[in-house]
Amino acid sequence: SNLQAVLETIRNLMNTDCVVPDWLHDIILGYGDPSSAHYSKMPNQIATLDFNDTFLSIDHLKASFPGYNIKVTVDNPVLQIPPFRITFPIKGGKGKKRKEDGNEEKPEEAKTLIVEPHVIPNRGPYPYNQPKRNTIQFTHTQIEAIRAGMQPGLTMVVGPPGTGKTDVAVQIISNLYHNFPEQRTLIVTHSNQALNQLFEKIMALDIDERHLLRLGHGEEELETEKDFSRYGRVNYVLARRLELLREVGRLQESLGVPGDVSYTCETAGHFFLYQVMSRWEEYISKVKIKGGKLPDVTDVSSFFPFHQYFANAPQPIFKGKSYEEDMEIAEGCFRHVKKIFTQLEEFRAFELLRSGLDRSKYLLVKEAKIIAMTCTHAALKRHDLVELGFKYDNILMEESAQILEIETFIPLLLQNPQDGFSRLKRWIMIGDHHQLPPVIKNMAFQKYSNMEQSLFTRFVRVGVPTVDLDAQGRARASLCNLYNWRYKNLGNLPHVQLLPEFRTANAGFLYDFQLINVEDFNGVGESEPNPYFYQNLGEAEYVVALFMYMCLLGYPADKISILTTYNGQKHLIRDVINQRCGNNPLIGRPNKVTTVDRFQGQQNDYILLSLVRTKAVGHLRDVRRLVVAMSRARLGLYIFARVSLFQNCFELTPAFSQLTARPLHLHIVPTECFPTARQNGERPSHQIHVIKNMPQMANFVYNMYMHMIQSTRHYQQ
Repeated sequence: SNLQAVLETIRNLMNTDCVVPDWLHDIILGYGDPSSAHYSKMPNQIATLDFNDTFLSIDHLKASFPGYNIKVTVDNPVLQIPPFRITFPIKGGKGKKRKEDGNEEKPEEAKTLIVEPHVIPNRGPYPYNQPKRNTIQFTHTQIEAIRAGMQPGLTMVVGPPGTGKTDVAVQIISNLYHNFPEQRTLIVTHSNQALNQLFEKIMALDIDERHLLRLGHGEEELETEKDFSRYGRVNYVLARRLELLREVGRLQESLGVPGDVSYTCETAGHFFLYQVMSRWEEYISKVKIKGGKLPDVTDVSSFFPFHQYFANAPQPIFKGKSYEEDMEIAEGCFRHVKKIFTQLEEFRAFELLRSGLDRSKYLLVKEAKIIAMTCTHAALKRHDLVELGFKYDNILMEESAQILEIETFIPLLLQNPQDGFSRLKRWIMIGDHHQLPPVIKNMAFQKYSNMEQSLFTRFVRVGVPTVDLDAQGRARASLCNLYNWRYKNLGNLPHVQLLPEFRTANAGFLYDFQLINVEDFNGVGESEPNPYFYQNLGEAEYVVALFMYMCLLGYPADKISILTTYNGQKHLIRDVINQRCGNNPLIGRPNKVTTVDRFQGQQNDYILLSLVRTKAVGHLRDVRRLVVAMSRARLGLYIFARVSLFQNCFELTPAFSQLTARPLHLHIVPTECFPTARQNGERPSHQIHVIKNMPQMANFVYNMYMHMIQSTRHYQQ
């Protein structure tokens, strides 16, 4: 009944005469038993999947499937190394599952996973031929999310702060790319920043660069010299084509073939067919096993036709230890050569298409396998994309809880149906409905139409099954306690307890987090120069004084961000920083001064937070905003607020009861420099100063700064 309610909602959202498409009906109803997110009941569930580099070892695989019997197809432990193909027991509909012979399957067989290690074929003798590998040891819930995302249908992943949502998304994309090389995946996010974070991690995996495309204007902010925009990719293809043709020329010279075969992709194709393939086939006929008898191991190297071409590879190419090993190396060399001509065949269209526009359209429709855009770009360009014949098989939405319902539907409809059916096979939604929703400025739409509720949140509320990530690796365990009460079972990854940066105390501070009470400054608390433009000068000066104190102790300025809950305070803090810090090289500027809402999805080591209000709690009463505010810091969080106001707010009690358990005056250790060897929670050997108000802190920092200047001058003299 809940799922029927979802369908009814969708009908209401669309035109009244419009029927919900069958594919959407199947995706929603096909996900399976709402009590279990483990299996899909869709008829096209895939039994065997290649998890590529998801697992780091066989032990990692076993730990990722608690409650399952793991049956490895090879007994030798030396050969039990990734990558692994896993065959899952397919859960049927009602009734017990039967084997092909008609007998009922035993319960222990239904809980058995068949694991097959396999070797990635040799790709060539050069170091860059080696595949890039995943290095993250995913938790069992992250593995469950990756597995669900690889199966057809709808996958819903709820990811609390710091639980690796982006890493899970990237691994799903990589696994789909390797399991289904003919399929195309569309990535959609709410913001350019989230899309760029996703894209930067995709580039670090074993995905061919020519298959990546980033649409929209946010690609300028990508932290890479490579241009992944449409025209940037066209330029890459043209440059890559010339590079490959030079390789063809080098191969031609090494084989002693006359003529100019490296002029175009077409002439290179003829050269491969008539010169390269003929030599390879002749070589294979000489070294293949005849009559069950292995040829001499030296024959593999002596008859190899491409020795001169691979002379610039690390030598020796052939090890001479065994026939099988040397044959695999020879085949790897041929795969390297063959890939050159395969790419040139793909690039041949760029010789025929003369204009940049035609080339970019071809790239989008034919060449790219992973296409990324924001939901805004999808809405703006939908007509153009449909008209071009844009096609995709999988769609992954990051930040789904921040995307409007209508913005969620548009990316699903960027292609025309084929024979009345959509080719969309997977819809993966990743988000966190406990953080801030989409921004709706019109109060009537926001409050009375409930337009700020995302489709992701609606699905969660009506009982669509989700995979809930349950281990965070961003923040200290003590900081995580400020917001983990909002989630079901949010724990900590082991490294949060083990890594030195999490175990070491914050230099110059007695506590790793503290709520600092700020009273009126000159008789004034909050002010409102314009409607809803709230400012608090006392808090602004206090926050900037603490930032200056941290920089004087040696903290890197870019590791500190200043957040506030109102735009007015943001502008005031920026003005105070300009006045107090300027371009002072001893202090510097914080990484960012922005609002909590704008900082969602980002993080920094140290967060200074100003809550501004002194008369009414304001919009921090929304628990989702509180969760975002508390979860941005990794190592230190220092909050400036009127304690008497916020501690009496019922909605904020779980967090503020922990904050008010510590002293409400700032406790600092000014003689302790950054970094410190003191352990977190350990009493410092240096003297502790208690700062009771903002003027005292401002004077203290001024004196500290002047003392540092005098010491520097004395040292120079």
